[in-house]
Amino acid sequence: MTTVVSAKIPDELRKKARMYHIKISRVVREALEDEVRKLEEKNLSQDLDKLGRILRKNVSSSEIVKAVRSSRDER
Repeated sequence: MTTVVSAKIPDELRKKARMYHIKISRVVREALEDEVRKLEEKNLSQDLDKLGRILRKNVSSSEIVKAVRSSRDER
């Protein structure tokens, strides 16, 4: 399913885009996808930071090392 989105741009910009055969809908879609991806990555990074702070409070370094070694040995 898709949704139509409109944006106002200056006439001169539209003329230049046509002159260079730029597909405005593609550019807008890609820019929006990039922006959403950046924000999702930022939110994920913040969530991982929070999780890391929680884990550091509740899990000792030796337990983390033991878990990493165990994981490596399983390979």
